Amino acid sequence: MIKKIVNFLKNDIVLVASWVLAIVSMFIVKPSREYWSYIDWRSLGILWSLMVIMEMLKTHGVFEYLGQKLLKKTKRIWQLVFVLILLCFVSGMFITNDVALITFVPFAIMLLEQCDRKKLIITVVVLQTIAANLGSMLTPIGNPQNLYLYGINDMSIPEFIGLTLPYAIVAFLLLAISVLFIKGKKDKVSIDDNINIKINKKPIVVLYLLIFALALATVARIIPFYVLIGIVLISTLICGKRIIVKVDYSLLFTFIGFFIFTGNMGRYEIVSDFLENIVCGHETYIAILVSQVISNVPAALLLSKFTDDINALIVGVNLGGLGTLIASMASLISFKLYAGIKYANKAKYMLTFSAISIVYLIILIGVNMVIY
Repeated sequence: MIKKIVNFLKNDIVLVASWVLAIVSMFIVKPSREYWSYIDWRSLGILWSLMVIMEMLKTHGVFEYLGQKLLKKTKRIWQLVFVLILLCFVSGMFITNDVALITFVPFAIMLLEQCDRKKLIITVVVLQTIAANLGSMLTPIGNPQNLYLYGINDMSIPEFIGLTLPYAIVAFLLLAISVLFIKGKKDKVSIDDNINIKINKKPIVVLYLLIFALALATVARIIPFYVLIGIVLISTLICGKRIIVKVDYSLLFTFIGFFIFTGNMGRYEIVSDFLENIVCGHETYIAILVSQVISNVPAALLLSKFTDDINALIVGVNLGGLGTLIASMASLISFKLYAGIKYANKAKYMLTFSAISIVYLIILIGVNMVIY
């Protein structure tokens, strides 16, 4: 029993922290009906719907199938590595950075093992992680913090993309340059023809692609979020009840915990005034710093309560996903996937990740200084 509790604390430390803070804040601001207003139910509803949709598409092999089609055209190591990175960068924009990494990191490890390129695994997985985090910054549905901040900000999808596009372009160029430093990049490589991933139950896949289109319309505020929730719930109960159980509810409960904490802090004048004075005018850099300690999703939830400049905060929490391993919860997913292989060198992985991620962060901060 104690071992299970310890494992839970290790695996869901952000969730635990959010509820510890929430409970402590309840002693400062007593629970009342106002707690209900703290929670952004629209963001949570859309996030849950997207998680269910992506889980369904992933279960039926859609993303691996697309990846396989692209990889079969690679002839050299650099092409293989670039495609594996590009899959995370582009897919992160639409299926979220978490799902992109859960899908394509194991896929990359499997392919590199088959090509007898185990020495490249750390570098490739690190670049995939950075690619997913930076690619996901381009769209409102790319990651949880974007979905939330877009929801509370008065902006259109084109405006959001216009805000993050310069950073995404620079990130793409950095990733392309990074591939040039891959050892043995010109060596020939061939993908095993026996790998033949197929899409299962195509009618269900088509249905969920249509529902995904509805989700995009909901994000764009065309369809009410509760309509989307109803459609996703009914469709999933008919087509695959088990999918609902597979959704990462810890992320949703983490959101709720931080909503309660930040809501209470917003009502506590001493703390509220202090945070407003610190954050206002420095949103981007404060968000980057805070993300290094508590990760960028909680940073977005916390800081959004104390500033009106949500645009600067969007940039800050997205760039803040770089740096330390805990700066983005998606980065922890990659690390756990890599750590699960028998020959994993965790220390080397962390060192490599930190070195590359910090370099990217410094360059993108420089881009921000030029823009602003």
